[in-house]
Amino acid sequence: MFGPGREYNFTRPNEKGEYVIAEGISATVFRTVLDYYKTGIINCPDGISIPDLRDTCDYLCINFDFNTIRCQDLSALLHELSNDGAHKQFDHYLEELILPIMVGCAKKGERECHIVVLTDEDSVDWDEDHPPPMGEEYSQILYSSKLYRFFKYIENRDVAKTVLKERGLKNIRIGIEGYPTCKEKIKRRPGGRSEVIYNYVQRPFIQMSWEKEEGKSRHVDFQCVRSKSLTNLVAAGEDVLEDQEIIMHHPPQVDELDRLNAPLSQMAPNDFQD
Repeated sequence: MFGPGREYNFTRPNEKGEYVIAEGISATVFRTVLDYYKTGIINCPDGISIPDLRDTCDYLCINFDFNTIRCQDLSALLHELSNDGAHKQFDHYLEELILPIMVGCAKKGERECHIVVLTDEDSVDWDEDHPPPMGEEYSQILYSSKLYRFFKYIENRDVAKTVLKERGLKNIRIGIEGYPTCKEKIKRRPGGRSEVIYNYVQRPFIQMSWEKEEGKSRHVDFQCVRSKSLTNLVAAGEDVLEDQEIIMHHPPQVDELDRLNAPLSQMAPNDFQD
């Protein structure tokens, strides 16, 4: 934290040569962390928030793991350790399983990706003549029982959102949804029309975009104006007179918002409605 050339050398002395540390850290938490420099172990007493202790350890570059922390509240400790493990695990899933699918969508000109995570044992068998009527054909399917189990926990889904945000992705949605796998039966409707009933299973999905605004283009639309080449100044003068006549006969359109925002003195009588 203080040594030159260290990876976490972010602390600098002030004009007196003093180091100001632990800003924003309570005295109780800081006193608890000081035990680490004596024994190599932090004994967390009751009443100390594990998340606060975790933030302090991160700030002071102390490894937060079971070999370092001793506390009575094992649930809170294991929760923090699970978040660490989930972060590393999802980094692996992202690189090995999810990113190749996203790259494939990008190569097709897509700007977002919707992935449904199925188990290794799941099978999808749709009727070609009567596919599911919900647009599932645009979803990408990822067969991975490991990722399916990972997304079962809402805490892991929150960690996954954090990782995706850190990697610059936008419009992130992760949850559980029903996905049609195979047809159960066919119903005959009046008039001879057939309706296929599908079997739905609850499976995790992940949706994200790599653009700033989903569904919006960032280019400027210019109105197309017909133009023609002028060969002499006389023609140019005639065109100017023509344009003036058009303007006189066709006054500019006033937008409704302009009417609403204009002062009352500038509004025409026909702008007021009964």
